[in-house]
Amino acid sequence: MDSALDRFASGYSFGLDDYQLEACHHLDDGAGVLVAAPTGAGKTVVGEYATFLALESGRKCFYTTPIKALSNQKYHDLVERYGAEEVGLLTGDVSVNSEAPLVVMTTEVLRNMIYAGSRTLEGLGWVVMDEVHYLADRFRGPVWEEVILGLADSVRLVCLSATVSNAEEFGEWLDEVRGDIRVVVSERRPVPLTQHVALAKRIVDLFAPDRPGTVNPDLLQVARQEARSQRDDGRRPRGRSGKGRRTVSYGSGRFGGASAQRFERDDHRAPRNSPSRSQVVRALRRAHLLPAIIFVFSRQGCDAAVSQLMSSDVVLTSTEEARRLREIAERHGSALTDAERRALGWDRFVSAFERGVAAHHAGLLPVVKAVVEEGFVNGLLKVVVATETLALGINMPARTVVIERLVKYNGQTHADITPGEYTQLTGRAGRRGIDVEGHAVVCWQPGMDPRAVAGLASRRTYPLRSAFTPTYNMAVNLVATVGRQRAARVLEHSFAQFQIDRRSGPAGARRKENEKAIADYLEAAACDLGDFTEYASMREKISRLEAGQARLRRGSRDAEVLDSLSALDPGDVIAVPSGPHAGWAVIVDPGTRGRHGDRPNPLAMVSDRRVVRLGEHDIDSPVHRMAGVRVPPHFHPRDAAARKALGKALDQATRNLEEPAARPPKPQVDARLTDQITALRAELRAHPCHSCPDRETHARFAERAMALRRETDAATAKARRRSGSISDRFDRICLVLEALGYLEPGGLRVSDSGRVLSRIYSELDLVTAEAIAEGVLDGLDPAQLAAVLSTLIFESRPADRRHQYGHWLPDPACEEAVSRLRAVRARVGRLERDHRLERPRDLDTGFAEIAYQWASGAALDTVLEEGSSAGDFVRQMRQLADLAGQIAGAGVDEELARACRRMLGAVQRGVVAMSGEED
Repeated sequence: MDSALDRFASGYSFGLDDYQLEACHHLDDGAGVLVAAPTGAGKTVVGEYATFLALESGRKCFYTTPIKALSNQKYHDLVERYGAEEVGLLTGDVSVNSEAPLVVMTTEVLRNMIYAGSRTLEGLGWVVMDEVHYLADRFRGPVWEEVILGLADSVRLVCLSATVSNAEEFGEWLDEVRGDIRVVVSERRPVPLTQHVALAKRIVDLFAPDRPGTVNPDLLQVARQEARSQRDDGRRPRGRSGKGRRTVSYGSGRFGGASAQRFERDDHRAPRNSPSRSQVVRALRRAHLLPAIIFVFSRQGCDAAVSQLMSSDVVLTSTEEARRLREIAERHGSALTDAERRALGWDRFVSAFERGVAAHHAGLLPVVKAVVEEGFVNGLLKVVVATETLALGINMPARTVVIERLVKYNGQTHADITPGEYTQLTGRAGRRGIDVEGHAVVCWQPGMDPRAVAGLASRRTYPLRSAFTPTYNMAVNLVATVGRQRAARVLEHSFAQFQIDRRSGPAGARRKENEKAIADYLEAAACDLGDFTEYASMREKISRLEAGQARLRRGSRDAEVLDSLSALDPGDVIAVPSGPHAGWAVIVDPGTRGRHGDRPNPLAMVSDRRVVRLGEHDIDSPVHRMAGVRVPPHFHPRDAAARKALGKALDQATRNLEEPAARPPKPQVDARLTDQITALRAELRAHPCHSCPDRETHARFAERAMALRRETDAATAKARRRSGSISDRFDRICLVLEALGYLEPGGLRVSDSGRVLSRIYSELDLVTAEAIAEGVLDGLDPAQLAAVLSTLIFESRPADRRHQYGHWLPDPACEEAVSRLRAVRARVGRLERDHRLERPRDLDTGFAEIAYQWASGAALDTVLEEGSSAGDFVRQMRQLADLAGQIAGAGVDEELARACRRMLGAVQRGVVAMSGEED
């Protein structure tokens, strides 16, 4: 009689691999499983076996993914296999057949179900967690651990992960918290990978064909010739003197390219050995290595690459393929209006698409990405130029993966890509059942060391690190569902805590070494006249008191200054307390956006009509709003007329105000502290050891022993704090929640306002809940509400934060609401500081005007004029709609809920309402 596995396997056109069979047998045994295998190795087969077992046993199976696009894709796969009546889809804003035995959903949806105690969880037997390595993601990762810890003990887990180097550690934690989880690891790629280098117009093997593992000598010869014929700027940037510097600002320098002409320049000036993009594509076509994904680490670079290939007259499709691609584009884009097509550059996109070339990145409209994905999966699109996010997204395998550069900007500096990132990128190379082998191509850069490239291609280091940390929303949900005490115990079982405990293991050995050194120092400090440890302690106490006395003289008011600066808004009139700009000033830009707790340096017009940045020498004590004037929306400091008008407004606003008070006096030194230091000095002089002829030698050894004792005790305390850091943070969060009334006195029960917070899932969840409680959002129309809520969810990209001047709010009502919101954020920040928690990030007004325009009915081309890409715009609007939906369903008063629903109606139109998925 056929087994369940035999019946399942018969549905595939290929035989199952050994690791797939092993994992499926574990499921037959009633165990859970963690499967770690390379991208494209077919590990989803194991997840699909769990869905098969669920249908055969009459129980439910939830198939979870980290992003909506993957959920959509898996839903269609399962519908094709089992039929639409057996499969459901839940992605937050989409609900299809939610009570089906098989339901595909995002992980956030399952987390929300667990906290809500949804009846849909009844009869649940299996949960498949696809792409579980997302657990390391800073934003999405904690949700995975919440689900793993929150599921009923009877539910069996099937965790599918990319190849990670600590799979055994992860599996050990899963086994500890879930029970009977077995680990299956496969490092064998189903399609072998061959490594190449794109060199001018050629594709050259990275390794010698006849000596596996040995770098191709032809590449080494090219590197030597290049080093002799040109200045080796790629690895050693030089100053004016011509001498090589030791520091390298472009990665490690091993992968070249530091001072080469930009690879993006597709013309005759390109370096001799570095191929242009058209040369790479034509070389791939000659070698029959298409279709290919070319990874470029910037959105602008992706778009520029497509334009360059088009200007080079690259055509990769036949007439029939072009016709089918055009049909795909028109089918997906049929809902776009003519105006939207013009705004999106639709005709340019389709022209390149028909020729077999397209870009794919987060800045594209979801409908455009859907067109690209369908064209590529069907084998019609030949080249996709993509950012690295494609390596973590939906299933789009290619014959070849090209990596333009092995150095990328990480938000702070240019850094080498890691072996793990290289593995993720090249994991797309090779289509199972189509290609005999996959191909990875690295483009040559001046100064490149082929041996470093070979080392990168040979390593497989990709450790999984937990990003789990408690949040306010998580805290109220846990207290509501399992109680305060049990919630703390649950958090102590997180993977983050598990890894912390592992890392603190060697502390004991270091402590023993320190204890021996302390004993040796004390022996060297021994003296017949008295106890030098006591003597050294007295000297140390005097030093501490004198340092405290100095700090008291300086007067530490940094926190108060920071809070006062964080509360400033454009147009606030303040009195600058000191420095060359002392006197009245009006704030032009408070300088708070995106600073994440750093001290702002506001841009202000001072009394002499100059516009300057106010620094620490100007504001050394708290400042407060004394009056207010309106700063024109497009005020520019270099516009003399604008300065003159603003100066008159400042004079008028301060005409009836008293002259700014002199800066507050410095605090007087505490007389009792002075007396205490004097008494201790007298006691020190009277100590027997004070007269020892070897006093300084003995004291030095005693002080070393004391310093090492402090260091050892601090390390021990730190290890203990780290071992309880997750639960400690949870306790501090609960204290904040109790202080604000979200937990009832004693912190054991959730209050009514806490139940509102339990439905707000955002980074600034507590600030949002406090704004609701204080009525900050009351009385706003849909457009104003969209603008104000956008400041809670939008965060500028690092490159955009470098703009000198801030964004302006659309109208006075928005300005007032955001000002009140900033005051809420500052108050929450002070409370968090008092409880040793990280302060919330600043509000960001960078999307407010766009949100206001769209909610007011503006056309797509109008909102995109502000500089936002279509994809970013749609994603931000959907996040904004999601937050409004959360507020409307959080049990707030009906007027606010109605306003949120009206806002949803205003923003969910056009491209925002079109089908397509977020990243």
